Amino acid sequence: MEATRLGDVMRDIFLVQSAPEQWIIVAAGVLALLVVLARGPWRVARNVVTIVHEGGHALVALLCGRQLSGIRLHSDTSGVTVTRGRPDGVGMVLTVLAGYIAPSIVGLLGILMLAGNRITALLWISILLLLAMLLLIRNIYGVLSVVGTGLVIFGVSWFTPADVQAAFAYFFTWFLLLAGVRPVFELQAQRRAMPTPQSDADQLDRLTGVPGTAWVFLFGLVNVAALGTGVWLLMF
Repeated sequence: MEATRLGDVMRDIFLVQSAPEQWIIVAAGVLALLVVLARGPWRVARNVVTIVHEGGHALVALLCGRQLSGIRLHSDTSGVTVTRGRPDGVGMVLTVLAGYIAPSIVGLLGILMLAGNRITALLWISILLLLAMLLLIRNIYGVLSVVGTGLVIFGVSWFTPADVQAAFAYFFTWFLLLAGVRPVFELQAQRRAMPTPQSDADQLDRLTGVPGTAWVFLFGLVNVAALGTGVWLLMF
């Protein structure tokens, strides 16, 4: 019986759902934009961006053969991913580069899944990735942040009807695409107001000799391009 139930669950997860009406997709995008622009909601939702940002560092570090020591997420929405390995070279550059572009890239990948109407699969893959990341978290706030995000996604995917799942999946994907852009502007504003050698752009400056401002521009270019591609795929 349990095996049958598990098989039913797996089948449901990978079923192709019906695409929602266009107004739902548009409304989800507008709501995501409001969350990104409004100070209060953004202050809370930015924790999700930090999770994806640090997850990007961690994934690329592993792909480049570096060892992961752990990830810490902080209540001010900052975070740090500690890796071990060669302190310079291509692997280190790619690891540092991955953070600011990760939310936009993940959002774009999410759109490709939504284009195939794999709505529930998108939600459950997100849960599995959060569970994998949880194993690397090394502080209490980080655990609460990852678990809280996972519980929200699980609650939607398990307890709500298909149309609510669809609306949430599109909102979540829109949010990642839009939210990838704002931190780039925040990074440059912070570098102007209070320069810090620990920012990703300044670390890349030391690693490559290319000015930090050029790296900020690259972050923005990639994220805006991902956003534009996402809008085109969703709306046309």
